[in-house]
Amino acid sequence: MSFGSGLTRVPSDQLQTLLRWVHQGKLAPPIRRADLLSCGLNICAEHGDLLFGLDERGLRAVIAATLAERRRANP
Repeated sequence: MSFGSGLTRVPSDQLQTLLRWVHQGKLAPPIRRADLLSCGLNICAEHGDLLFGLDERGLRAVIAATLAERRRANP
């Protein structure tokens, strides 16, 4: 498990999809790599080590902060 690149390799659309599915109850935290692969979020599964094992609150916070940072960097 390497956290060096954080979530930089995970596309925003996959993070948005993951956040939406957690909100809708389609995926229940803590998520595992296999959960993401079975849902077709392959890049997220491959490069999203920071997301694994978080409770719902932590998962939402990490995704929301990542998306907000990206929006701020690309106004």
